[in-house]
Amino acid sequence: MRLLLAAIFGLALTVSVTGKPAEISDAAIVSADSPALLSAFGFFENGPTHPSPKLLPYELRTPLFTDYADKQRFLYLPKGQSYTVASDGRLQFPVGSALIKSFGYHDASGKLNIIETRVLLHKAEGWLALPYVWRADGSDAELRLGGARERVEFAKPDGTKMSISYAVPNKNQCKQCHSTKTNVMPVGPVWHNLSFADAKMRRAFEKRGDISKTVRSFEAKWDDPNSGALEARALAYLRVNCGHCHKPTGSASNSGLFYDDHERNSAALGIGKRPVAAGRGSGNFEFVIEPGRPERSILIYRMKSTEPGIAMPELGRATAHDEGVALLEAWIKSIPAS
Repeated sequence: MRLLLAAIFGLALTVSVTGKPAEISDAAIVSADSPALLSAFGFFENGPTHPSPKLLPYELRTPLFTDYADKQRFLYLPKGQSYTVASDGRLQFPVGSALIKSFGYHDASGKLNIIETRVLLHKAEGWLALPYVWRADGSDAELRLGGARERVEFAKPDGTKMSISYAVPNKNQCKQCHSTKTNVMPVGPVWHNLSFADAKMRRAFEKRGDISKTVRSFEAKWDDPNSGALEARALAYLRVNCGHCHKPTGSASNSGLFYDDHERNSAALGIGKRPVAAGRGSGNFEFVIEPGRPERSILIYRMKSTEPGIAMPELGRATAHDEGVALLEAWIKSIPAS
């Protein structure tokens, strides 16, 4: 026996009284409307830490830094559909697909407390990014088009205790980071940056895609010295944390700094390059990256700052990423002065 729980924008969500979850709603994903509750999609069963078995989990070798939050990533593909991999390694998804990413922190007991879940929905007219914030009891997550703020406490990897105002992005901020020209696009799923917890997870993911033309190699991992040279690890970090905006088709294209997959010349990376605009964000330094001198490099100055108008990346963090900064400082020190 099934009990009708809600009808949101004409989309019905049903769950059985015995606790059996509803199916993932393909109709909710492709609808022109945006459900007020995350449960309308059926992505989770009995709370944010219980994803539907129809979702494909995956990880990233070098993930985007977001205030030390732990993330859980999932892909949903409509029945009978598959993804493909483009020549640049980016995964291409059919209409009706969804990318789901949850953000949270572990408490002292080790329990992961999910704060928000962001979804990217592939509709006929293109991709739509939506932020959902979980209720305190974990019963559901509510659509927050205007974003939200949550006070969170956590310990950094070195044990330092932190208390910050965690920012859930608004819809326009989601669009800012996911924009390619005027289109919203996924930025995370790139073949050479994918990672899987075990062989079973990898096989399940590969089974749903066409990877026959993919070069099956993986890039350096930012925090693993054994995965590649220092420069390769630094560039992997910059690509993930900066390349979604700093690319020819991104929102920061006018900076002349390009950290996406297609640029590897010194000027585009900022090495010996003067900033386009020398405002307060420059810290009175001359170069984006001064070879051998991280303490005089604008890149490092802005990455260490949390002050609005100076901090880079400007969205998604209220604290500096100490370990990422240390990696880039080491790389800049290794660059010979001309």
